[in-house]
Amino acid sequence: MFKVKVFTVGRSKEGCLSSAIQEYEKRLTGHLCLEWHFAKTNAQLLQWSLVEPAIVLDPQGTLLTSEEWAAKMPQLGLRLRFIIGGADGLPIEIKQKARFLWSLSPLTFTHEMTRLILVEQLYRAIEIGRSSRYHK
Repeated sequence: MFKVKVFTVGRSKEGCLSSAIQEYEKRLTGHLCLEWHFAKTNAQLLQWSLVEPAIVLDPQGTLLTSEEWAAKMPQLGLRLRFIIGGADGLPIEIKQKARFLWSLSPLTFTHEMTRLILVEQLYRAIEIGRSSRYHK
């Protein structure tokens, strides 16, 4: 089972996004253990990034299809750490220490929306691995 920690700035203020994230968390039960860690500042994110290399979500990162992500995810191991920046993006020091720099899209999303997209892509990768009909 995958163990995933997501480090991000601030909590979600959008109820609809929080509800959608909770739905995917429920769907992931038994396949993936997900922990959220909410920083108050980018400095705190930087401290957390020094503990262990993480997958950093950044528009300048590598673009992958869902199928490519599903294949890459197990290659990265069963313990995954993700870092999502706030409105001002991430300090270069965090990006330089990244285990993998991943772009979900060349578009810019709020950090709240990025959380939802990430958790949906985690679920999609699990479902691709199970050959379920979700991805079709």
